[in-house]
Amino acid sequence: MKRRNIPKYKVGDTVVISMYGTVGKVTDVKWLDGKFVYEVNKSDGLFVESGLQLLSEFEGTLVEQEQIDIEYQFFFGDLVQVSGYGSDLFKVVGFRTEIWRYKEDAWEDVIYELSRVSDGEWLEAGEEEITLVADAESADTFIQKLGLLYLVNNEEKQVAVSQKQNLVRKAELEAIERKKEKRQLIDHLLDIFNDYKILYQMFQDQEYYQVMRVILRKLKSVVNDDGKTHV
Repeated sequence: MKRRNIPKYKVGDTVVISMYGTVGKVTDVKWLDGKFVYEVNKSDGLFVESGLQLLSEFEGTLVEQEQIDIEYQFFFGDLVQVSGYGSDLFKVVGFRTEIWRYKEDAWEDVIYELSRVSDGEWLEAGEEEITLVADAESADTFIQKLGLLYLVNNEEKQVAVSQKQNLVRKAELEAIERKKEKRQLIDHLLDIFNDYKILYQMFQDQEYYQVMRVILRKLKSVVNDDGKTHV
């Protein structure tokens, strides 16, 4: 059986990735399709021997790696409000940094992932859109106090609504009573009108006729509810 060759690099060697000009450490060595391939810095990609060089043997130019210091304004569990969402409260559940590099410009964006306290709705927002309400340590206490305040306010609202409903109910009862009295008055006037009509038909007395006319005017007044007296 033919013995395999010994790999040129071993785990822990500091190497230069030729195509990128970047430095890393060998973290794994694999035998693949009859040749050795190398994992560098636990990356997903594998490099062949010809694509690597020991740092001690490298004579080219290394690519300078940029170190970025990001200062985060908010952290996990912080209670915040977001511009455009009124008094809704959100908790910070995650954040990430997006790094932008162009030939003549460069910047970093910090994006916060939020969850609304009331219903768990997920939202993304930038630092400039967020206002801190309470840090993570006091967030739960703040929510509890806010809940008690809501209950007090809600009870006050319920009392006000109940009082308003009582007033409406009273007005409704009074309106029903007025309609009942009006209906009784109309029935009474109709009875009188019919009695005088019979008398007029029997005796043709103009006084009966005049009384009928007065009753008709009174009926119109009651039906129209104009409050005027025509008698």
